[in-house]
Amino acid sequence: MKTQNAEELKIKSNFESIKAILAHSRFSDRLDYHLAFWTLPSDRRLPLSILDYPLRRILNSSFDELARTPGIGQKKLSSLILLLERAAKDTPPSIPIRVDAEAVTAAQAPMGEFRPLGADGRFDPSLVSEALWHQWRETVVLHELDDEKLGRLAPSLVELPTVIWDTPLSAYIPQSLHQIRHLRTHGEKRVRVVLEVFFVVHEMLRQAGRHARVAVRLTPSFVPPLEKWFEEALLRNHAPSTDELREKLVLPLIEQLELDVGAEVIELVKGRLGVDRPTVAVRQQSRELGVTRARIYQLLEECERVMAVRWPQGRRYFNELRSRLERDPHSQGTLEFFDSVHELFFPRRYEQVEAVLRHA
Repeated sequence: MKTQNAEELKIKSNFESIKAILAHSRFSDRLDYHLAFWTLPSDRRLPLSILDYPLRRILNSSFDELARTPGIGQKKLSSLILLLERAAKDTPPSIPIRVDAEAVTAAQAPMGEFRPLGADGRFDPSLVSEALWHQWRETVVLHELDDEKLGRLAPSLVELPTVIWDTPLSAYIPQSLHQIRHLRTHGEKRVRVVLEVFFVVHEMLRQAGRHARVAVRLTPSFVPPLEKWFEEALLRNHAPSTDELREKLVLPLIEQLELDVGAEVIELVKGRLGVDRPTVAVRQQSRELGVTRARIYQLLEECERVMAVRWPQGRRYFNELRSRLERDPHSQGTLEFFDSVHELFFPRRYEQVEAVLRHA
């Protein structure tokens, strides 16, 4: 018969204590979750041979039975206790055993206040557990945001591959964190940005309940002020000036571009619109960069692509204001400048094609 040392006796005592807690009926909703549900990517010395056991099976086993499982030693039994402690919390597992010298243990983490942020304040996917991921997915489903696009809600498009800008959140909702990490073409960078979008949505909505007659609208922060300005400008008796267009329309759009595209595109846009510098023609820009004009137009198309995912409703606002300017005999100069902005962010070629089709 194996003799248990003092450390193992302590672990056994902790196991019996946490087992008694989890036996309470209020924890019955989690009995069919596998033990892996409470793990974090950064955990070490996990009891791998029993991670696929449902919590129910763990609680129906004795400590000695689990200790006799091949591959389960004293350190892995300690990790088992940690996972059971996480299972006994009312919030998803938050911080791993140790993040750094200043980190606190999961048991010391403030209930309901955890955010998976590293020491630099940036989102850290290594702190995301299956349970945390499960909670984020539930938030998206509760608020019926399944059809929202990743690109619309991502903090920045620079780190989001363009091939998934239009991917709806619903594409990831049926999948576990483990499954997402093993999807083809989903390396560490792509997984990080996908998880961050769900985290951002959850952070914004975690305190918001759902009401049958009230809906929450999630939109990039630059959109509401722009839509308000458009609505006010459309109601005025006089058209906005070129200076007002620069301040109220162009600068906010450029600020958003700074989050979503490279510096090269920003410089081209500023040159095309004469922001902080004289207006520069495409021919001159191509000479200065040593590339073809086709390449300049290709880079500038990034503005259109960003707006298509960030603010697709913007096209309607632009079209309405253009019609307003076109009717004003005193806004010729303003109309010319507005058209240059319009062509960059919401090119009118689509309306022209539709007009041809309507009269065909």
